[in-house]
Amino acid sequence: MSKDSAAAEVQKRLFALRDEEYQAFTAKLIPNIPSERVIGVRAPAMKALAKELKNTPLAEEFIKILPHDYNEEYVLHALLLSEEKDFGKTVALLDEFLPFVDNWAVCDSISPKAFKKADGELMTEVRRWLSSGRDYTVRYALGCLMKYFLDEKFRPEYLDLAVEIESEEYYVNMMRAWYLATALAKQYDSTVPVLEKRRLDRWTHNKTIQKAVESFRVSGEHKVYLKTLRY
Repeated sequence: MSKDSAAAEVQKRLFALRDEEYQAFTAKLIPNIPSERVIGVRAPAMKALAKELKNTPLAEEFIKILPHDYNEEYVLHALLLSEEKDFGKTVALLDEFLPFVDNWAVCDSISPKAFKKADGELMTEVRRWLSSGRDYTVRYALGCLMKYFLDEKFRPEYLDLAVEIESEEYYVNMMRAWYLATALAKQYDSTVPVLEKRRLDRWTHNKTIQKAVESFRVSGEHKVYLKTLRY
């Protein structure tokens, strides 16, 4: 199967799942891309299609195609990539894919099975992605910090990786705040000095506190104190 025929077949399947009402809703959630690039396929249908296609010749050919025409093709690519269980191959696929990611919905769809047990190897890649200079590669790396390095693999110095990022991109700073708010829920004593010492820009500082105060995982006592730290 050629790349062109693989792309055409995947697009045919995606458009068969189109929900026009959902298309309008989704387009509003990712305003930085043209609405005509959004097909409008609901998440359960996307996941079902990925499950149907994984390990097939069509999937193997499709995942070689970049760039894509439609946002849902990128989401499907992310879901298929996430099924790979070999660490090295997953990193190679991500290095090909991440430069084309241009919105939070695709970025946050990436959840590789190969990373569940990764440790030092993954941190090496996270540091590299954080220094890439590409907004959604940086957002993805922050997501990895939040997902894989806030429990038993946590080290206080990892907080600096998020704190020291300088960006004017909303979706990068939103992920910084999300990561740090989650860190307040899981590693409060190590994280609260970041706010006490005013190490963040005003927007990310206040957004971190807002998200922590809204979290069910942060204690009432801690929420009261965090509110006093607002700019």
